[in-house]
Amino acid sequence: MSQLDKQQINQECLALKPVSGVRLGTAAAGIKYQDRDDLLVIEFDDESRVAAVFTQNAFCAAPVVVAKQHLSTASPRYLLINAGNANAGTGQVGIENALACCRAAAEVAHCQVDQVLPFSTGVIGEHILVENFVSTLPAAFSDLQEDNWQAAANAIMTTDTIAKGISRSMQIDGHEITVSGIAKGAGMICPNMATLLSYVATDVAMSQELLQSSMQQIIAKTFNSITVDGDTSTNDASVLIATGKSSLPVIESADDPSYKQVLGLISEAFEFLAKAIIRDAEGATKLVNVSVTQGVDREECETVAYTIAHSPLVKTALFASDPNWGRILAAVGRAGVKDLDISNIDIELNAVRIVSNGGVDANYSEALGQQAMQQDDINIDVNLGRGNVSANVWTCDLSYDYVKINAEYRT
Repeated sequence: MSQLDKQQINQECLALKPVSGVRLGTAAAGIKYQDRDDLLVIEFDDESRVAAVFTQNAFCAAPVVVAKQHLSTASPRYLLINAGNANAGTGQVGIENALACCRAAAEVAHCQVDQVLPFSTGVIGEHILVENFVSTLPAAFSDLQEDNWQAAANAIMTTDTIAKGISRSMQIDGHEITVSGIAKGAGMICPNMATLLSYVATDVAMSQELLQSSMQQIIAKTFNSITVDGDTSTNDASVLIATGKSSLPVIESADDPSYKQVLGLISEAFEFLAKAIIRDAEGATKLVNVSVTQGVDREECETVAYTIAHSPLVKTALFASDPNWGRILAAVGRAGVKDLDISNIDIELNAVRIVSNGGVDANYSEALGQQAMQQDDINIDVNLGRGNVSANVWTCDLSYDYVKINAEYRT
């Protein structure tokens, strides 16, 4: 990740805007990290609507189980997030501990236990110390402020090297609306959904059904279109909060004239956070966009894109800036696409045509390929030449540092 890219992400995080109806508070609970905040509470007004998407890993963490249960029985008012301990692989004790943390938060907030949704990120297989939460939650609640988004972004980091946040505003028929969001994630990134924690809020009013369907639509094209290493976490969660504090009339359906603009603004925030995660991926030096076009259906386009994105040989060639295009072609061929005609395939690397009709392009040279691969941002474009459907996946290269970071993660 280049210094310019880090600077851009940092500038966005420094410019985070309050969203009316949402307050955030952080505190240092000493869960794993010392001398930094690692506990976050997000409070929102009781008329807010909340949509959420969670990991599809069957081995989901205790807080995911509890959050799903609470969403099914009550309208949430608080999100309780910790960094440093995933509370995953901890069995029934983990469930009880997650519930105990929710009870502790509910006592401070004077709300129902199921109005608190827990979220955790960090090391798998270690029991969480409830007393850390009990002793620190009063400080986090005392810190609740509308303009605490940047502190919140820092509090949820684990192997991230930079906090990730974004705010966007626009006018619709004289009504100003705002979207702000934060995310964490740098490794163990792969759908469904990609490994991360993400919290996005808007002051728009929207029906519950439309909010949830909108989020599913946005997630498919953002957090479910990124991958670092092909590993789906036990703790993935993304939450979208609509407080309804804007003067824009409530949006009840996708036919509302304002809906498309609102959806676009929220999508822009999610896309920025998704790309920020890939730019900050563990040990990454390049942001890579794999685009597969002219497929028969989206499934086969995604299959080809992820086969390329997950190939260690492709990813290490990207790290070395080695234009070894044969690795890309081999990945396309082994993706398992039925009746694939290699002679129809074209491949470009940052607009440099390397493959035409299944073979090396007549105008390709190693010097052109080398020039393309030395860029910090790389586009791999694969044309299957068999349909009119496309898919996009963002990924990164695989460096020495990725191995080092993960080898030393628990030490």
